[in-house]
Amino acid sequence: MRPRVIAAVLAGGVGARMGAPSPKQLLPLAGRPVIEHTIAAFEACPDVDEIVVLMVEEYLGRVRDIVAASGFTKVGAVLPGGATRTGTSRAALAAAGHAADTDLVLLHDAARPLVRPATISACVSALGEAGAVGVAVPSADTVVRVALGRSGGEAIAQVPPRAELRRMQTPQGFRLGVVRRAYELAAADPGLVATDDCGVVLRYLPEEEVRIVPGEETNIKVTNPGDIEIAETLLRRTRARTVPPEVDA
Repeated sequence: MRPRVIAAVLAGGVGARMGAPSPKQLLPLAGRPVIEHTIAAFEACPDVDEIVVLMVEEYLGRVRDIVAASGFTKVGAVLPGGATRTGTSRAALAAAGHAADTDLVLLHDAARPLVRPATISACVSALGEAGAVGVAVPSADTVVRVALGRSGGEAIAQVPPRAELRRMQTPQGFRLGVVRRAYELAAADPGLVATDDCGVVLRYLPEEEVRIVPGEETNIKVTNPGDIEIAETLLRRTRARTVPPEVDA
């Protein structure tokens, strides 16, 4: 039997940088809330067996209503997230407590509504060979490391080779036994501050290979004002490519 695949949609933050009156996950995108698009991608992926949604506690009812109205069949629970990204990931792992160590979990930012089911399937496939995988795209920009300069401002300290750099996206996928061990070790570290689950595995289980799965530039994260408009443009382009042209009779 193949491992069970559980997808956790992480929406524990409120998106302060967006400056909107409600969490960015609930903002309208092409007539539907952002989080509905995100859940729909995992619902449409044949490799995903179960979906759990982690949401800011005061908006749980709103998300449960969205799930009910949308007719999603794979969503098993809508639960409160944590106070931090790490806390929300831990809540997701607790929600998967019924699953075996050999089962798989995919952790995905709810604010990435344009992820494609094919990318999700690629993560599942890669977990057949690796215990942890992350979706990433090459960096088109030169990325520099900075330090405090002699005059007190920032100065370039290092220019890493661009060919070696990637920009991480989600989902990030794990064999449950691997990510559980990593977070158990992390729990004993009072200095843990993590925004990336692959980074937790890399730090606390350095012997575990974290495989890279190629991502797509369209898998953007809705973070700042204007990102909704960009996402809507990308959605229109995607639909234009997938809708067949009309043929005259």
